[in-house]
Amino acid sequence: MTNHEQIVADELSRQFGYGAANHIAPIDGADHDVAVIGGGQSGVTIAYGLRRAGVTNVTVIDAAADESKLAWQTRARMRTLRTPKAISGPELGNPALTFRSWYDGVHGANAFDAIRLIPTSDWIEYLAWFRRQVGIEVRRGVRMTDIEPVGEGRLRLHLAAHGKTWTEDARKVVLATGVSGTGAPHVPDVLSGLPRHLARHTADDIDFGALQGKSVAVLGAAASAYDAAATALEAGAADVHVYTRRPELVVAPVGGVRPNPLVQDVFHLQGDEQRWAQRWQHAARGANVPPESVERVAVFPNYHLHVAAEWAAVSEHDGRVVVDAADGTRSFDFVIAGTGYQQDPATRPELVAIAPLVARWSDVHSPAPGFESELLGSAPYLGSGYELTERDPGTAPWLRDIHVFSIGASVSFGLPVGDIPSLRTGVPRLVEAITRDLVLADLRRTDQVAAGIRR
Repeated sequence: MTNHEQIVADELSRQFGYGAANHIAPIDGADHDVAVIGGGQSGVTIAYGLRRAGVTNVTVIDAAADESKLAWQTRARMRTLRTPKAISGPELGNPALTFRSWYDGVHGANAFDAIRLIPTSDWIEYLAWFRRQVGIEVRRGVRMTDIEPVGEGRLRLHLAAHGKTWTEDARKVVLATGVSGTGAPHVPDVLSGLPRHLARHTADDIDFGALQGKSVAVLGAAASAYDAAATALEAGAADVHVYTRRPELVVAPVGGVRPNPLVQDVFHLQGDEQRWAQRWQHAARGANVPPESVERVAVFPNYHLHVAAEWAAVSEHDGRVVVDAADGTRSFDFVIAGTGYQQDPATRPELVAIAPLVARWSDVHSPAPGFESELLGSAPYLGSGYELTERDPGTAPWLRDIHVFSIGASVSFGLPVGDIPSLRTGVPRLVEAITRDLVLADLRRTDQVAAGIRR
């Protein structure tokens, strides 16, 4: 253990007696007070926050076999983070656990001051260090395949790993499943007929080395699309064509435009009409692309941008992809869809069984004509503690024990939940809601027992 790590360990032991005791009374039949599904930056931060609050009977599972398979190592193809380097992250106010503290500890005093943005590779190392420092163990290679209510205040998780299946019961479940969230990658209908060896989504593992000497089309012009285009070019693609249906490329201002964090913190307290209008306007503007992502591809003479070039049809011909776009027809060896995600729980395998009971935004809010959105409407409608709500009140009250801390919460909370900026206030809000529910349930159970004794 380095001197810096010893300082952090000492700080944690002093801070709220971190991890020393569980303040939640055990109940029969519950293996865990909280089960966190997803062992990335959100899942580990949530587990850390719960332990700080005195909830230690927590398990974290992740379908990835090891840390090298997590999203930051596989699908985050940018060179640097897009958030300001000094933004608060998983440390939740503990200065000894900040990225800056780690970076200076590794690279020398004041090294942090010399960087403009955080390199993605350093963030990956920091997250692994952070997880070790706060003592969060992640059960790797374990996938939740189903979830159901059992008994009073318990949820049964159906789990699978290495060809085996079993069940475990938890009082609370947190879905910290990243950008896939409560849904899956959004693949436009125009691409639905292509085989996987000819087309992938940016959410997929892509063998960019296999694209050397190939002609590649990228559908979409936001950050992930451009990161994939750059990675293909750097891997030696013969040419890369980026397509957008917008009349021009929307590039974020240098340094970015950061929304007021205080306004974001209270987004969920606004009325449904205000929240819907703001999210609809954001979606209508479309996602922009950071200037550094554009600069990364612009150095390649074989990069081509197609604006106002919506795809009308796509087909396979002689092992190639023929794209009929608004600006003409071309053929490619491979297509990458940088088209974002949808958040319909019915498309998430482990949520299929409960999806008919879950309230979506389309069940709760009827937008004015012209402001409809199938993508926004299919997202779950969440309560103030990130909990699922019932489509039909009274039919599934146990849904309140399933919390969503991922992109699936973005319509309800107004920002990309699970991204670094959402951790500062989002995780404490979630932890407070979970601990409140657990403690109140325990108090009610104690009162019921006492009442029985008096009778």
